[in-house]
Formats: sequence, C-alpha cells, structure tokens
Amino acid sequence: MTSSPSDRAQTRLGERRRLGRAQLPLGPIGLGLAALGRPAYITLGRAEDLGPDRSVEALRRLTHDLLDAAYEAGVRYFDAARSYGYAEEFLASWLAQRRIAPGEVTVGSKWGYAYTGGWRVDAETHEVKDLSVSTLRRQLGETSALLGEHLSLYQIHSATLESGVLEDEAVIRELAGLKEAGLAVGLTVSGSRQAETVERALELGLFDAVQATWNLLERSTSDVLGRAHAAGLVVIVKEALANGRLTARGGEYRLLDAARDLGQAPDAVALSAVLAQPWADVVLSGAASVETLRSNLSALEVGYDEELDRRLRPLCEERERYWTERGRLRWS
Repeated sequence: MTSSPSDRAQTRLGERRRLGRAQLPLGPIGLGLAALGRPAYITLGRAEDLGPDRSVEALRRLTHDLLDAAYEAGVRYFDAARSYGYAEEFLASWLAQRRIAPGEVTVGSKWGYAYTGGWRVDAETHEVKDLSVSTLRRQLGETSALLGEHLSLYQIHSATLESGVLEDEAVIRELAGLKEAGLAVGLTVSGSRQAETVERALELGLFDAVQATWNLLERSTSDVLGRAHAAGLVVIVKEALANGRLTARGGEYRLLDAARDLGQAPDAVALSAVLAQPWADVVLSGAASVETLRSNLSALEVGYDEELDRRLRPLCEERERYWTERGRLRWS
C-alpha cells in the first residue's frame, strides 16, 4: 500500500517529471493558493493565520511572503484558479518581481468558476460555477494575460459527472486544441463521485493531470488515482488536511495522539500519509501562514509506515459522510 518510510521523504522538492510535452519541476509538495487570494475560505482557524487585516494589499504581501518561503524551501509547483480572487494576479506579480523565468517553476490554474464574493467575508455567494466552452475561452484569456508563458497546466475546476463537462464536445475539442498547441490540460474533481469522474476522464485519453481530494478521512479515490498514475497522468492531491480537520485545530484524537507519540505536528503526519502513496506526484499545501507552510513541509521528514497507517485507518469515513461534513464548513 505504501512506499518505505524513507522513499518519499528522500524525494527532492522540485524534482522534474514530464507534464504534457515538457519536463517540469513538480513534487512532492506544491503550494495551493485557494486560501490566499480572497478574504474568505473554508479552512478551520483561518482567522488566526490571517489576522484582522484582509485588505488586498495585506493578502498580496502575505502571498508573496509564502511564495518566497516556499521557493526558498525548494517548492516549485504553484496552483491557482480564476475563482481564487486575486491569486493569479498575486502569483504573476511575484514571478515578475523575482524575475523567475518560465520553466523554473510549474504553474497550474483552473477554469470553470468565477469569484463573486466582492472581497467580503460574509458574501452570500463566493463563487459561481460555469463549465461552458465560452467560460473556458474567456477565462483562459484572463489567465494568460496574467501568467503568460508561466502557465503550464490548465485544469477543469471541479469536474463532475453531473455537470456534463466531460461529455461536452465543444469543451473537449477546445481542450484538445490547447493540448496540441503545447499546454498541458487536466481536471480537478470533487464530491462523493470523484472516483467515477476520474474513470470517465481516463476513458477520454485527453488529460495530462488529475487533481483529487485524498486524505486520512477520504480515501475513496485510492484505486483510480493509482490507475491514473499508471496511465502517465500527473496526480495532484488537494485538501490533504481536509480543510483543517487534520491539523491541531481539528480535534481528531487518533491523529493528535499519533503525532504526539512521533514528536511531529499533526498536519505533518497527515500530509506524510499522502506522500506515502506511490501514485501521489504532488501534494498541495494550502498554508495561509509561513509557520504553517514550514510545518507542512516537515511532512517530508515523517516516516509513514504500515504500522502508523493501521493506527490511523479508523479515521476513514464513508465518502458520502465526508462530503456532507465538508459541505457544512463555513467560509471565514
């Protein structure tokens, strides 16, 4: 089930592998910007990380500080989306200020959601989903205007079977054209039918990467992500800490006890479980503070083995229950 305790820990941050037509720096840990580009997100304890100032300038400074810390630590994959508020703009300005050339880092972004929160924590609606081909074309133009040649991977944001996006011939043709032009294409999945959505994506034979939720509470995608990896797709894992449930703030006593016995932070232990999966190419940190990022990166030093996995296996929930609980989390 898992690789040996030291195998993944010895993998160097920024190791290059093929993504589409290019050899690019990727794993094993990347930085996701979902919690940084907008004032509200669904992460436990976010107010403690951000403090009271959530102005655009304050979050730009914080994002740049995190990108600096990540880059200095060897992280080379950065993940954004059109719906993450100013995340793409913050990332673009950092790339320009640091004079980082295309190919020195790998940048992924996503289309399909629009940010509608109006820079308010208490907004009634923070994002709206639209997976039409017109949205794909418009948002690709917006993303390209900001990120230019740095953009290496463009992903469908939260593809589901119910959305019909994988059966939309216009969307599939457009993505195939992007791939032919040299841009790697992928999809992210969400919800209790993640596995079935990835299965359908594999049947299409189009995608270079898949991004899915996998963590100690939600393991339902294990088999299909193994097949995706074997088929040559880059596998990116999101929400590895279950939106904060698998941190010191989450109160999962089995994880807290195991972390204490190991002398490690709970988030590092939870992330190490993902790093131990042989199919996981990149695991995203969703850190909103430099301190949290450094704690997340210490997962590379944790020896996750079969004994620890048996100890933490009871944390796993039925997938429907997990996604119901996630749906109850508040934006804060």
